Amino acid sequence: MTYVLQVDFKMNGPFGQEMAEGFADLAKSINEEEGFIWKIWTEDPEANEAGGIYNFETKESAEKYVEMHTKRLASFGITDINAKIFAVNSTLTAINKGPVK
Repeated sequence: MTYVLQVDFKMNGPFGQEMAEGFADLAKSINEEEGFIWKIWTEDPEANEAGGIYNFETKESAEKYVEMHTKRLASFGITDINAKIFAVNSTLTAINKGPVK
């Protein structure tokens, strides 16, 4: 079983290509996190929100990432962070073409 972490927060940008260019090093560093499998980056410029959907091997690795990421976001001045961890039902997810092991 794997775990999905959903994170979102208010942010005044950058978004789109500017976000992709500005956060490329951060994206690469996420690949090195313990238990990390993949991430989908999310953004809504009209609502000034950003975040992501992450997949981790264990609930513990997702919790550890939330703790570290919350501190990192706070260093950027972002403090109102929503983070939820869910177990993945891989049987149903596979039926709907989800990226599961």
